[in-house]
Amino acid sequence: MLRTMLLAAGRSPRLRALAEEAAPLRPLVGRFVAGTDLDAALPVIARLVTDRLVTVDRLGENTTDRAGADAAVAGYRELLLRLAAEGLADRVEVSVKLSALGQGLRDGDAVGLDGARAICAAAGEAGTTVTVDMEDHTTTDATLTTVRELRADFPWVGAVVQSQLRRTEADCRDLAGPGSRVRLCKGAYDEPDSVAFASRAEVDRSYVRCMKVLYAGEGLPMIATHDPRLVAIARHLGRDRPHELQMLYGVRPAAQVELAAAGEPMRVYLPYGTEWFGYFMRRLAERPANVAFFLRSLVTQN
Repeated sequence: MLRTMLLAAGRSPRLRALAEEAAPLRPLVGRFVAGTDLDAALPVIARLVTDRLVTVDRLGENTTDRAGADAAVAGYRELLLRLAAEGLADRVEVSVKLSALGQGLRDGDAVGLDGARAICAAAGEAGTTVTVDMEDHTTTDATLTTVRELRADFPWVGAVVQSQLRRTEADCRDLAGPGSRVRLCKGAYDEPDSVAFASRAEVDRSYVRCMKVLYAGEGLPMIATHDPRLVAIARHLGRDRPHELQMLYGVRPAAQVELAAAGEPMRVYLPYGTEWFGYFMRRLAERPANVAFFLRSLVTQN
């Protein structure tokens, strides 16, 4: 129930406006978001790449007009230019949400694809790659179609799948071909039982089944989890083949350092930007211990 309420709050424009003006929230948000602009994020990225890999999310989702979609594409192109100029592109890629590029607009599939193509072209020039994030289940088919179209010109484009969804094991089989890059996560959206597993145990069992499919394939499994048991299974399955482990910025940082020191390819998902509210609420839904502080910050702001 709490998770559902938090995820619903994350979709509220009123709460978003209130939260983004709440100065007391910034220290907590800063645990998960590396600043509100690129100048703030770049030093964090440079520190992380001394021992880890990074994927950067320029925050934004559910764009409501073409100007916003164009601004998101321009922002990613600036990010990629800066990564190349700072000599970071060989260890840093970018993650992109298609809803930020206009997927929800009229003719949104075409708009999102055009924007993603422009970002992929910029990534290719910078010498790095792009992973297309997955959002809620209503966008899964359109997102995977866009990934397939992008891979015609940019075969290194990464896809994201969520073990929470009942369809994902089959999607892993379709995606895990030669040279593919597939990030497996549990899923952070409130989905109906008709399309998603309801219990944590079911989601975890699905995660292991999907891992086995990806490791048996010919692509690069990118295993995104903070669960020590699942990390151990991933390391065992990947002991004789290339793979990546991935965790979120601000979550289990000591474990990230330890895994990297042990020789594991560890990639940190690092978001930055002003549109942090939806992302932050999904992190609260995953870590409810922070809810009391969050609510106090909203109530006591001036």
